[in-house]
Amino acid sequence: MNDEADKPALILVVEDNPANQMLIEAVLTGAGYITAVVGSAPEALESIGDRRPDLILMDIQLPGMDGLSLTRRLKADPGTASIPVVALTAHALASDQQLSLDAGCVGYITKPFDTRLLPDQVAGFLINHG
Repeated sequence: MNDEADKPALILVVEDNPANQMLIEAVLTGAGYITAVVGSAPEALESIGDRRPDLILMDIQLPGMDGLSLTRRLKADPGTASIPVVALTAHALASDQQLSLDAGCVGYITKPFDTRLLPDQVAGFLINHG
């Protein structure tokens, strides 16, 4: 049996809202994922340097460097370009979603998100882009 294949996926959650952080972490760990939660772009970069995540859930509205700028930076770096990034956004307009995709996100999840659907959404992004 391949231990690596059975290892739970590491999801990096980049979200500055403490309530959202706790909710996402609780839902994903309850679904069997390993989570790392950070609240800013510099913390995200440090976390990625410590351990490469299998998927990043990226809040778009972060203090300082916003999520789309951080995504563009990750996609421009050969060492992190292959990590799938999913935008977490309160902006559900098609133009906002297109901005996320143009920055390099593989998809988006609108806030407020459905906690019942979140684990399956994450699994779908991992299967299709992981």
